[in-house]
Amino acid sequence: MGMKPYWKSGVVLALTLAVGYTVCAILYAAWPSLGIDFLNAMFHGLDFHKLDTGEPFTLRTFVYPFVVFVVWGFAVGTLFAWIYNLLYSEQ
Repeated sequence: MGMKPYWKSGVVLALTLAVGYTVCAILYAAWPSLGIDFLNAMFHGLDFHKLDTGEPFTLRTFVYPFVVFVVWGFAVGTLFAWIYNLLYSEQ
């Protein structure tokens, strides 16, 4: 099973992260305190309340991380497919 062209794997990971981040951001915007409590539970009791700035959730606070996730996902997905083909290509 080949993963060529590589960029398609990048697009898949970028879209997956975009959807996941959007759902997470919507839930956090609706219930910020519960979102922080959820992070505390996921990270074995680390107190994420200390990182809360008290600033409201805005479009700017959504867009910047969204772009970072999408660009990072595309780069990592493309790199993954390239390495996969490098290691497992049949020659």
